[in-house]
Amino acid sequence: MNTDIQTVDEYIATYPESTQKILKKIQATIKKLAPDAEEKIGYGIPTYKVNGKNAVHFGGYDGHIGLYPGSVSVSEFTDQLKDYDTSKGTIRFPLDKPIPYDLIEQIAAYCINRLK
Repeated sequence: MNTDIQTVDEYIATYPESTQKILKKIQATIKKLAPDAEEKIGYGIPTYKVNGKNAVHFGGYDGHIGLYPGSVSVSEFTDQLKDYDTSKGTIRFPLDKPIPYDLIEQIAAYCINRLK
């Protein structure tokens, strides 16, 4: 974890251009859904807080994009996530397959709306 990174934009800039495009699209989606959310680096990854509580996190990795909506959200979307690697509170979207932006938007909206 690079502790020098202070902003989500700085975090995204550390990745190859192809991964940056994916991360920027996820960032824009979350900002569209919750324009007043606090955007910060938490746990070393992009974090969005709504009403002072963590709503959703995401991160880039060598072979996947991680989305961290929490265990309740992962359970809520079990059927839609059957093709992806999941664990408690974590979803991994492989970089060698199309990123399901619509699904990510649905999950992020669910997380945000739970805290409004």
